[in-house]
Amino acid sequence: MNIINIEHISKVYKVGTEEVHALRDVTLRIDKNEYVAIMGPSGSGKSTLMNMLGCLDTPSSGIYQFNSVNVSQMSDNDLAKIRNKEIGFVFQTFNLLPRSDALHNVELPLIYAGVPSSERKERARKALVDVGLGDRIHHKPNELSGGQRQRVAVARALVTNPSIILADEPTGNLDSKTGEEIMGLFNEIYEAGNTIILVTHEEYIAEHAARIIRIKDGYIEKDENVQKRYIPKKSIVNE
Repeated sequence: MNIINIEHISKVYKVGTEEVHALRDVTLRIDKNEYVAIMGPSGSGKSTLMNMLGCLDTPSSGIYQFNSVNVSQMSDNDLAKIRNKEIGFVFQTFNLLPRSDALHNVELPLIYAGVPSSERKERARKALVDVGLGDRIHHKPNELSGGQRQRVAVARALVTNPSIILADEPTGNLDSKTGEEIMGLFNEIYEAGNTIILVTHEEYIAEHAARIIRIKDGYIEKDENVQKRYIPKKSIVNE
């Protein structure tokens, strides 16, 4: 079943009198419970493609269907509803509220969705337990390590039970050991039946995925299924 169906999408930005073609005639399908990495050098169009997939931007031409709904020409308000309900975002910089504890940071998407207080707190608490932070729910970001902050961000992405997890350079601000732990966590999330789209420029991070899409000059240069790198079954979550 296709979650994402992109047909002949292009994106053109006007910079002064020049036109910058960020994406050129991209066609792409992603199925439910796929683990996909999108790779490409700076300026390749991978960030533009990520923004398109995450409903943060709309194409100049072409069609984008998300869960069989054409989102290509939706209004900003409608796109915001899709993002909040259907897409869990994980960013390199964590994007946590510095003065709020982990529990409040995780329940934020549920506040925007109008979920009652008692339900959202329980769901946020469960999401934090699921990522191994049951004993850190009242810690603020400055009281957490980088890896723990990213786990809070992952819990926030999961709390709405989204259709996809979209992770943009999720290990970019972490040391290699902590980065491997976070990628182990993503592996567990994938094996639990979730769809993950990972944007990275690091080959060893992309190797965690089962499919790698390589972008160059706005085109899909290569789209291949790969042998996932072996990751021990030892649970990262429960460490």
